[in-house]
Amino acid sequence: MASESKHRTGLFALGIELDGADHHPAAWRSRVQAAENAGFTFATIRDSIGPGPGERLDATVRAGFVAATTSTLGLVPQSAPTYAEPFHLSSQLASLDYASRGRAGWLAVDDPATARTWGATPRETDAEIRRERVDAIEVARRLWDSWEDDAVVRDYAAGKFLNRDRLHHIDFIGETFSVQGPAIVPRPPQGQVVVFGYGAAGTEGLDVALVSGATLTETRSAIDNARAEGVSRVLVDLEVTLDTPAELTALLTELSAYADCVRLRPAVLDEDLPVLARYVLPALLRAGLAHRPVPGSTLRSNLGLPRPANRYAKELAR
Repeated sequence: MASESKHRTGLFALGIELDGADHHPAAWRSRVQAAENAGFTFATIRDSIGPGPGERLDATVRAGFVAATTSTLGLVPQSAPTYAEPFHLSSQLASLDYASRGRAGWLAVDDPATARTWGATPRETDAEIRRERVDAIEVARRLWDSWEDDAVVRDYAAGKFLNRDRLHHIDFIGETFSVQGPAIVPRPPQGQVVVFGYGAAGTEGLDVALVSGATLTETRSAIDNARAEGVSRVLVDLEVTLDTPAELTALLTELSAYADCVRLRPAVLDEDLPVLARYVLPALLRAGLAHRPVPGSTLRSNLGLPRPANRYAKELAR
């Protein structure tokens, strides 16, 4: 394997997928708080829109529910633009960023099967599905920038709340939808919510690409491929199946030389999370490989991502 895979951006972040069988709000709060106390940088939350016995509130709503009970954990709900309207989804995610004080992310996925049950027109080809996802990410990013940072004036004496010159139409026309804007929520605290996605589906528009491999060699190759596409951060998606905490710690130590982040997917969350919190994360923290987020930090800062400039403010400054 070429040596260029030995490259990461500085911070090594640890995430966890927090989905189990329990649907009760108390169970959700308990898991999220356990992940935060353990020192995880972020948690992803799977969506559940389709019918069936496992139905529950969608991921963005659940993330908003636990936002007020956390102070450092990034909250990354999964949502598929194949059924979620981009305008409304971008508003939900911006609101989550405010509720969490800058700790929101978005795992953008493809889910054409759920689109059918949702009543949306299904996309038939991989190219159509990918185009809709890429367009939805672009629309969300434009909407988050449609309010400049100083658009809200709050001049109560003058009776002025907004500077209308700091709001912008985005005028997006795509193959399956068009959006004029501006957004109905001010620009998020992070400027742009952090966008995650699966690298195998394409990295266009992503801040963080999730990759995986059956072997370490395949994983390193996937990391190299994602970096070659220009994505800012590469995350290894790792199912927790190793027999001992020491084995997992050793694997994460090796991956830390190549990847920017790892997301752990425990096989049995309620059994594995206490083990991760008691043995694995403390070992990585002691070794200086991982870092514990501090209150007041944003998800962007904990991933080593800068706060982006507003595209419309930049255009006007030319």
